[in-house]
Amino acid sequence: MIKKSTIDQVFETARVEEVIGDFVQLKKSGSNYKGLSPFTDERTPSFMVSPAKQIWKDFSSGKGGNVVAFIMEHEHFSYPEAIKYLAKKYGIEIEETQQTYEEKEQADERESMFLVSEFAKDFFQRMLHKTDAGKAIGLSYFKERGFSSETIQKFDLGFSPETWDAFSSEALKKGYKLDYLEKTGLTIVKGEKQFDRFRGRVIFPIQSMSGRTLGFGGRILTNDKKAAKYLNSPESDIYHKSKVLYGIYHAKQSIAKEDTCFLVEGYTDVIQLHQSGIENVVASSGTALTPDQIRLIRRLTQNITILFDGDPAGLRASLRGLDLILEQGMNVKVCTFPEGEDPDSFARKNTQEDISAYINEQAKDVIRFKASLLVEEAKNDPIKKAEAIRDMVGSIAKVPDHIQQEIYLQECAKIMDISEEVLYSSLAQLTAKNQRDNSKRNKKGNENLRKVEEQAEQVSRPKVNQQFELERSIISLLLRYGNEEDHFEDYILKADAEGELALEAEHQHAKVYEKIFLDLQEDEIEFTNENFKSLYFKIIEEFSTKEEFKIETFINHLSPEEAKEITSILMQNERDVLHRWEDQDIFVKDKNELEAREVNETILNLRRYLIKQKVQELMQSVLEKKAEHNPEVLEEVKEYKSLEIIISQKLNRVI
Repeated sequence: MIKKSTIDQVFETARVEEVIGDFVQLKKSGSNYKGLSPFTDERTPSFMVSPAKQIWKDFSSGKGGNVVAFIMEHEHFSYPEAIKYLAKKYGIEIEETQQTYEEKEQADERESMFLVSEFAKDFFQRMLHKTDAGKAIGLSYFKERGFSSETIQKFDLGFSPETWDAFSSEALKKGYKLDYLEKTGLTIVKGEKQFDRFRGRVIFPIQSMSGRTLGFGGRILTNDKKAAKYLNSPESDIYHKSKVLYGIYHAKQSIAKEDTCFLVEGYTDVIQLHQSGIENVVASSGTALTPDQIRLIRRLTQNITILFDGDPAGLRASLRGLDLILEQGMNVKVCTFPEGEDPDSFARKNTQEDISAYINEQAKDVIRFKASLLVEEAKNDPIKKAEAIRDMVGSIAKVPDHIQQEIYLQECAKIMDISEEVLYSSLAQLTAKNQRDNSKRNKKGNENLRKVEEQAEQVSRPKVNQQFELERSIISLLLRYGNEEDHFEDYILKADAEGELALEAEHQHAKVYEKIFLDLQEDEIEFTNENFKSLYFKIIEEFSTKEEFKIETFINHLSPEEAKEITSILMQNERDVLHRWEDQDIFVKDKNELEAREVNETILNLRRYLIKQKVQELMQSVLEKKAEHNPEVLEEVKEYKSLEIIISQKLNRVI
């Protein structure tokens, strides 16, 4: 268990904008920040962060909450793990009891796999630094590659002994289940025997954006031609190679700061460049670039430069990934190193200034680079040149921005020595063909969709739950203005000289929370929504017992469901900002300014709604028992209807 004082310190220290900024590129938007959702695939920002309230809201997925909720959602952490992560980030010492074997048994499968991976990382590090074989073989290899002791430590590099089951045997002794050792791919099970997947290799741990160990890459150091040079962890519940970028944990802050990302191929390329001072670099780990990997980068920056080896054969094969980046609407450049050089070797021979200068000078726009390469390959062969032109048009068709498309077509026409008209025509034909193909593929889906829509039209639209919305409005008023004071015009029901009921205005000076609490108590109004009921009493208690109501403190002591609801209520104004209504001359009311009229109208509306409900209940009883035998009930209905009319008049409503 983590001490409450430590948890409080984490909440007091952690800044939501700083933590989320490690995962999402945030841009200032008034007093808040906005960015692309890390939970959905979107191109228009719908993710908002409020530093003042220390909360965030993702309008595309509906998720929201405080800083801990974000880490739990994004990294699939448990609550204690999220606290530990934040404590580590802010250098807060955290005390916890050692996990017992029974506690390890109770951990869920995914969490158990993470525990196994962390244990493996520590084991491989210990083998590298504390054993003779590790020092002689593994450490010597890393030193020969030019890695400093600090770099080796920073990237958690390790070594797996040649022994068949050194790791597996140690893990089983420590109480880790063989089932999880196998599921993470660390142990290969053959009948009654098991042996280590990475035996006899140097180890590169592969981490998530938050630093969790997801899997491993291992490089063999012998000349065994039957064994693969590099070996990666197999796919598992925690490791999906198509969704991971090597080095992203160490690069994320630099990528966001520099607003650009360098993409390389291998582990050592990342490490060597990082050691040279180029920290905004990640690797696809030898796999073909995937849309998920590109989206991971896009959350931090729109700009990406791919650093290719000088090998011409590998260069042509790597071009396929460029179209995927263009599809995501990113700005892409390509830089190649001299033949025989790769980012690793080039970084070893040059200073940070020289590397940066070389990349700045040699990096070309992706379309210009690809067109030049294809023209060079086609030379004077008309057939190859025609194929190259079609290839280029196909790439330009992937670009979502029409202005960029036009610029690329102009560039391409110059490089490939062909008229712009031909390229425009080819692009139009390709676009039309793609639309026809998409239409055919979606035809069946569209037919099903039409059927669903037809059925939906036959079903009446669900009515708005008025009481839910009114109760939500009361919670909103309390959160936004609870401690503010104002003059309120209250309405008291009184009979005039002729016995007619009327609402008489009375003025009072009070705090908003006092006004709401006393009015609801006087009318004996209770919340019907259990979440709102719980929140209401917690908010009232907070105002009654604390000198100052701080939403950033209050939200930290709520359940995830309550925190999510409060975030949705408080960030509604920010949602309106995202829609940019002012661009269409539609001006949304600022919900940060208290209007006493809004408080009065909300309470009157709730009263009116409850009276209406009461009338419906009474009328139903009349219908069931026959009106002539229920004169008292009919009289009661009449009185309630009169009251409803009076309240409606005060609200300027027509009955």
